[in-house]
Order: sequence, then C-alpha cells, then structure tokens
Amino acid sequence: MDLWSVQLQSNSYLLRNSILEKPILWNLKNSAMALEIRKSCLDSCKYRSVVVSAMGKKNNGNSNSSSGNSDNSKAGGDNLKGSNPENNTSSDSSFKKSRQKPLDWREFRASLYIQEQAEAVVSDMLKQDKAALGSKSLPLKWAHPISVPENGCLLVATEKLDGVRTFERTVVLLLRSGMQDPLEGPFGVVINRSLHKRMKHMNPTNIDLATTFADCSLHFGGPLESSMFLLRAREVTGLNGFEEVIPGVCFGSRNKLDAASALVKKGILEPHDFRFFVGYAGWQLDQLMDEIESGYWHVAASSANLIFGGFENSSPESLWEEVLQLMGGHYSEFSRKPKQDL
Repeated sequence: MDLWSVQLQSNSYLLRNSILEKPILWNLKNSAMALEIRKSCLDSCKYRSVVVSAMGKKNNGNSNSSSGNSDNSKAGGDNLKGSNPENNTSSDSSFKKSRQKPLDWREFRASLYIQEQAEAVVSDMLKQDKAALGSKSLPLKWAHPISVPENGCLLVATEKLDGVRTFERTVVLLLRSGMQDPLEGPFGVVINRSLHKRMKHMNPTNIDLATTFADCSLHFGGPLESSMFLLRAREVTGLNGFEEVIPGVCFGSRNKLDAASALVKKGILEPHDFRFFVGYAGWQLDQLMDEIESGYWHVAASSANLIFGGFENSSPESLWEEVLQLMGGHYSEFSRKPKQDL
C-alpha cells in the first residue's frame, strides 16, 4: 500500500469562500484515492490552517499488499474469492470500509461548516486532540447558512414576514434557483404547512391519486396555482423523468403521476415516500434576490432527512425553529423570539 499525505498551511486569513465546495475524488483502475480537507482556526491570533491529506491504495501485480495477497490485482480486479481463508476476516472488513458511501459536495461543505462551528466552542481538552473533531460524521439532520440561493436550498422566513399570513414563519424548499435559466425564475414549495387532509378527501378525478396515493397527505405549497409532489428517493437510483433537487429528493408535476404510480406498483417506492402540494411559490430572479438582501429570507443548505422530517411535524413552526437552531449562532437566538404582532 502506498500512502500519500500533503499538509498545506497558510499564515494568511482564509476566507470561507476560498475553500473548494466540491471534493475531488480519484477512482483509477488499480488505485483509489480519497481527499480530506480539514480547517482549523485560532480566533485569538486570527490564524487559520488548511490541512489536505490524501490516502491511496495500489494493487499492482509486482507489489505486496497489506493482506499478503499480492495477486489480487491480476485478472481478478476487486474479486475477493481468491483470498486465503485465514485472511477472510481482515479482507471482509477492509472491503466493507471501502464500500462506505462517499460524501457528495453538499455534505462535504456541511461537514466543514459543522467542524468550524465545533472548533469555535471546543474546550481546551479537545483543542489538544484535533483527531476527535475530524472523526465526527455528519448528523442525519443538519443545516447551515449559505450566501446565495441554490437548487435544493431552504428559504427561511425572517421576522419581517411576521403578519404576512402566506409566508409567516414558513420554510420554502427551492426546487430551482433560476440561476441557470433566469427567464424561468426561481420556484419552490412551502414544506411546513400541512392542510391536514388526505388525497382521498379531495375526491380526485385522476385514477392514480384516487387509488395509489389516496392516503397521502396534502400540503400548502404556495400561492401560485399548480400542483407538485416531492418523492424521497433514498438509495434508489435511475428515477428517469424526475428532477433531482438534492441527493435523495426529487420532484415532479401532474404529468409525472403515471410514472410515480408505476414506481409504487413495482415496489420500488412506497406511497409514504411522496408528499403532494397544492400550489407553489415563485419569483422573478431579481425579485427573490431583492427579498433576500432586504432581510425577508435566511438562506440555508440542509439534509434530506431534515426536509422530509418537516412533514411529520404537526405544528408549522416546528420545522422553522429546528432549521434555525441547526444553523446556529444568531439564527438559533432568533428562533426563540416571539412572533411580532403587525
């Protein structure tokens, strides 16, 4: 096994935006490499360092492997059938570790943010053991602020929308940010406003809505007239015809109901993996940017578990408070302020 490690340190004050948002991965025929970036800071002297470490594994035919099976790379590739019986335990263990799902770039960015927040409040004991911070994995539910909207981000209403009944203390999942096609404009759905009705209560004329999705709950999606649905893809891949918002979450409209129903009938997804919305929220791109700059919305990235967990909350404000608290800092303090009467 060949190991590579690189450590890069800068005495200048690094801006958060100078860190690459997308991780770099290598996946070569006979080698694999994983890149890890760790940030640390000492606020007292405003010094930040970036540590870049990479680990690689080569299985060349003329090199010795750590398990003693030097021929694994010949003709067999990653096939483990040729391993010696006494080495099966260690081989299986290393194989399972290599099969761990890598972080996508959103999760990678979130892990950097969470680590930075942890370092800001870490005790003296943990400051001496940086490895304890680096080994922490992402929680199932996470959220952190971002500077500009992106596909799959959350718009969290601020106190300036208190008294505006349509958007008061709402959380909007932005399905498209409008950055790629400004003429289309950004749009999304409110994800913390249940209508406390099921599809069958609306007497739908569509056969799929009346049968397959009859017990699915309905949610207020926004003031504009159109119906949409979200689906939780989880580990399912290759959902043709559905647009992915973030990994694990896709959306569709009425013309995709046949395809959605087919996924349920084939047992690929369950009816409870779907959320249906009456209406949606939309803006012109300049309009949304003006509202954000004017302080009407906080913008956050979040996990799929947080988004779909919001549908289980009976109170509209539960998800709103949870997102702000996960964002930390002054956002957490804002979540505890009483609603303003306007």
